[in-house]
Amino acid sequence: MSPPQNAKKPLLSAGNWANQPPAHRVTLLTKDGCHLCEDARAVVTAACRDTGSEFTEVDITTDSALLRDYANYIPVVFVDGAPWDQLRIDEQRLRNMLG
Repeated sequence: MSPPQNAKKPLLSAGNWANQPPAHRVTLLTKDGCHLCEDARAVVTAACRDTGSEFTEVDITTDSALLRDYANYIPVVFVDGAPWDQLRIDEQRLRNMLG
């Protein structure tokens, strides 16, 4: 017996089940010319890649409020929207958090 012509498609296809959401959403606040930011970028991108976490980098000089609030603290890492670490980012600690 075949389904009726006007039958609705399933809500989720096989492709939808295969796409896993990111483990965590990680945001790194940086600015150009910051050597600590360069170090943090390498640590954060590797940890996100290895744990399936989403990575976003934001230059604080593009937003006056971010520049005002974080100019003396960058790099700053946020995990799932919450401030998590700043200045020298501990790679193993980040991996433990994301893992």
